Amino acid sequence: MLKIIYIILGSLAVILGVFGIIVPGLPTTPFLLLAAWFFFRSNDKLYKLLINNKFLGKYICRYEKRKAITLKTKIYSIALMWLMISLSVVFLISSFSARIVVIIVGLIGTIVMGFVIKTYRE
Repeated sequence: MLKIIYIILGSLAVILGVFGIIVPGLPTTPFLLLAAWFFFRSNDKLYKLLINNKFLGKYICRYEKRKAITLKTKIYSIALMWLMISLSVVFLISSFSARIVVIIVGLIGTIVMGFVIKTYRE
């Protein structure tokens, strides 16, 4: 029964991670790492499918191996996040309070990426 719950939670995490590619402010990597954790503990086939994905697998494996990301990846991620946040705040979001929430979430994401997640030096 626990394996089925893990598969469902892992699948939801993958869906959220994919949405994170499109939706500004929604993280991608943490959801994919969570999905990998759930699949590792429940279904080897789904875990290998995620890890061997040609777009996402190398980032998950690199993070799992080193427990860190490169400085280049951090800079790229933060820059892309703020580009999407800026575009959303300027062109897509009309509510002032929603704009503030998106900016605050962006600041939190920046702090996590910049200071909580370790940096791997190549």
